[in-house]
Amino acid sequence: MGIRIIGTGYYVPPFIATNEDFTKIVDTSDEWIVTRTGIKQRHIVTDDTFVWQMGAKAAEMALADAGLSADDIDLVIGTTCTPDYLTPSLACLVANGIGAKKPACVELNSACAGFVYALDMAKRYLSDPEYQNVLIVSSEMLSKMTDYSDRSTCVLFGDGAGAAVLTKSDAPFFSELGSDPTGGHSLFARGVAPGMNPFRNAPFDPMADGFAETAPHKLHQDGREVYKFATRAMPGAVEAACRKAGIAPQELDWIFSHQANRRILETAAKNLKVSLDRFYINIEEYGNMSSACIPVCLAQAQRAGRLERGQKLCAVGFGGGLVYAAAVFEW
Repeated sequence: MGIRIIGTGYYVPPFIATNEDFTKIVDTSDEWIVTRTGIKQRHIVTDDTFVWQMGAKAAEMALADAGLSADDIDLVIGTTCTPDYLTPSLACLVANGIGAKKPACVELNSACAGFVYALDMAKRYLSDPEYQNVLIVSSEMLSKMTDYSDRSTCVLFGDGAGAAVLTKSDAPFFSELGSDPTGGHSLFARGVAPGMNPFRNAPFDPMADGFAETAPHKLHQDGREVYKFATRAMPGAVEAACRKAGIAPQELDWIFSHQANRRILETAAKNLKVSLDRFYINIEEYGNMSSACIPVCLAQAQRAGRLERGQKLCAVGFGGGLVYAAAVFEW
């Protein structure tokens, strides 16, 4: 039992922040940003839009593409590391926003690898006869936890949402999921502050450092450590998933990777001995949108006519945790 993606959609906010805009708030330049990241612009929310609203717009596009209504969806999987609320979940808010009556709803936080984890979860649910169609919605508003005084990280991130509708299929699906949990301190952001009550002593904080005092709820990234992890874990996950599928990475038609840094993509292509042309890349215009990157790329590639049924695809992501995930499947 495998999966088939029968609909895709995406949404990005209309405001575009160029590299030149960032030169006005931090000590940087367009050349510095492009050389180190490959990013020239990113979309950022500037109004009162919610994360779930972006997700609902992407979901509506995916449903229309699939030719289904909201009531045809049996399960909504929401992926985000920037939720509007601790509860209700992104999945429930999107389900309500698109008018779904009673789908099962679950939220998944695997950071930038969230969409690939959701693909794997959807495949497992679709192996059950009770589930026919699954909607994955990956929506992220990284601008609300970006430290705009940190020139090394603030230029990386954008906002947006991607969605995909999946159904049962006999097409093959193979995945490789894993983590290096010792690296959590290399990429993290705090949520609600640890609560104190009359029965509790000061809570242990594994991420305690000077950063916690200066920007307690902003994203902290050790770029060097994350780069080393990504350039090792991403090609390793692709190779492992391909081995399970019985193919070589060179047989893949497309690789849809998390869009963190163009240099990471170039290094991965070199290590996999795959042409960079096989990687779908949109980082120049959108930056890093965490778990939304891959479904946005899928939706754009489909609308550009670059996907054909029967092609072998690999989706691969990596992010905070530190986690990684790759899935090989047919379009």
